[in-house]
Amino acid sequence: MNNGPRRCAVLGKPIAHSLSPLLHEAAYRALGLDGWSYRRIEMDEDGLAAFLGSLDGGWAGLSLTMPLKRTIQPHGAPANLWARELGVANTAVFADGTTKLYNTDVYGIARAFSHAAAARGIQPAANRSAVILGNGNTATSALAAYVMMGGVTHVTIAARHPQRNPGLAEVGARHGVDVTAVAFDDAHATALLADADLVVNTIPANGADAVARRLAEAGGAVRGTLLDVVYDPRPTELMKVWERLGGVALGGEEMLLYQAVAQVLLMTGLAADDDFDAVDARAPHDALERAMREALEEAL
Repeated sequence: MNNGPRRCAVLGKPIAHSLSPLLHEAAYRALGLDGWSYRRIEMDEDGLAAFLGSLDGGWAGLSLTMPLKRTIQPHGAPANLWARELGVANTAVFADGTTKLYNTDVYGIARAFSHAAAARGIQPAANRSAVILGNGNTATSALAAYVMMGGVTHVTIAARHPQRNPGLAEVGARHGVDVTAVAFDDAHATALLADADLVVNTIPANGADAVARRLAEAGGAVRGTLLDVVYDPRPTELMKVWERLGGVALGGEEMLLYQAVAQVLLMTGLAADDDFDAVDARAPHDALERAMREALEEAL
């Protein structure tokens, strides 16, 4: 681990809302990395190549958010399982003249569910059913997280344009998971949500409010765990309805925390390339997680 001055940043557009600097700076303090810094840089797809070409040896890594998770691919080599398979990376690490690309979103989602189950003393069952709301890049990572967790045999994708991302079914087929797609307004969508063991909402902002209203109007109980990747507003309308109907609801800050823990460990050289290919591939870094969680909770 290099304790000298190193620079990192999160890139995307828009970026002003990002809590990544707060998390990474807390991690540097916990690790005693006084010379490390991390900031937000607004960047679109057209500007990425020139920006990467301007970086000097003082840069350790980058976090990538929308719309750059696929755009970064030609500029580095995928270094972990999910970056290779999905073609989506949220992390770039600069080391020894190379640029390594990682997907830690998959780990972040799986670890959020795993931590919630452990905290409640729940042993995950086999043959679980799952739903994903939305079918963009984060939905692809959510599907991979279900694969990583194991025991999920069927996933339903509910989206405004359900046939827009056929690659989701292909990912499922490679891992023995049956994937079907339905429209948000499908007559069976609400029942599928209520019966699901696991649900991930990937629709940004208030996009899932209509789903929340339909669940509330149906009035039946839900039995699964929801992870809503949105963390502003917090809690979302979907989370509030889900808990009122008897389910467990996790906010997007849980995914944000765990994907950032993985990023920090990769950027600082404290983790191997494959450490986050499985939810339990390495022991949790408890002190680091605690410091980052405390900083996040103070901000929220």
